[in-house]
Amino acid sequence: MSIRALVVDDEPLGRRAIRRFLGKHVGVDVIGECGDGESAVRAIRERKPDLVFLDVQMPEMDGFQVLSEVGASEMPVTIFVTAHDRYALRAFDANAIDYVLKPIGKERFERALTRAKHELPGSSTATRCTG
Repeated sequence: MSIRALVVDDEPLGRRAIRRFLGKHVGVDVIGECGDGESAVRAIRERKPDLVFLDVQMPEMDGFQVLSEVGASEMPVTIFVTAHDRYALRAFDANAIDYVLKPIGKERFERALTRAKHELPGSSTATRCTG
């Protein structure tokens, strides 16, 4: 099963780091990158990724506003990525699979990706609730 991933971060270095980590995984395809919330909403609706790495703080529309705009029931499996730990509770309340702090370490990234893989439809261990 190939995982279609979308990377959303207003910082090019943040997007590059996530792409680099994902590039080491066979079966994970980065189908796009977005540098702002509005383009993220469009990409999620049009490209239908399986997994989104979503920055919390972005200008004009933050990660939580992206989630709200797309709708929780239509949102793919989501890993929030941010430099701020103060949004963690809110992220999990929004059904995020994981919350990774920048700068992202390899081991922490791997744990988050493993957790996300287990939640994707078709996984033999999927437990994600919808609705």
